[in-house]
Amino acid sequence: MAEKFTKSMARNIYYGGSFFFLLLLLGLSVDTVRQLPKREHREALTEHVIAGKGLWETNNCIGCHSLMGEGAYYAPELANVFDRRGAGNEAAFKSYLRGWVNAQPLAIPERRKMPQFNLTDAEIDDLADFLIWTSRIDDNNWPPNVEG
Repeated sequence: MAEKFTKSMARNIYYGGSFFFLLLLLGLSVDTVRQLPKREHREALTEHVIAGKGLWETNNCIGCHSLMGEGAYYAPELANVFDRRGAGNEAAFKSYLRGWVNAQPLAIPERRKMPQFNLTDAEIDDLADFLIWTSRIDDNNWPPNVEG
């Protein structure tokens, strides 16, 4: 190697490194696209799940809650709320969620308050279907603890 670091050497390192990391990015992107069908379950998407996702977005639930690690950390993670509160029973989970949402805001001093969104039972059931659907996505066992 030369005693002096030249412009052409710097340029070669820049272009070589850029090309290497571009190839790495493309390879990881292709791998991700190949893995998605094994991890998600698009065949389970229903109109109720889609409507629940719409409610999730319209009411900005992500502004307080996180879902699979994405979102705010003001309120609990909801990727595994079906596993925590429904114990695999969809009807029991929908009943639980209706009671919880309709009881908000709880009058417990010095506790974070969830607003009352005045959702109908059908809307809460759609939201429950969305949360059930998300709980069945293979998310590498996220969150790391049972209470989210």
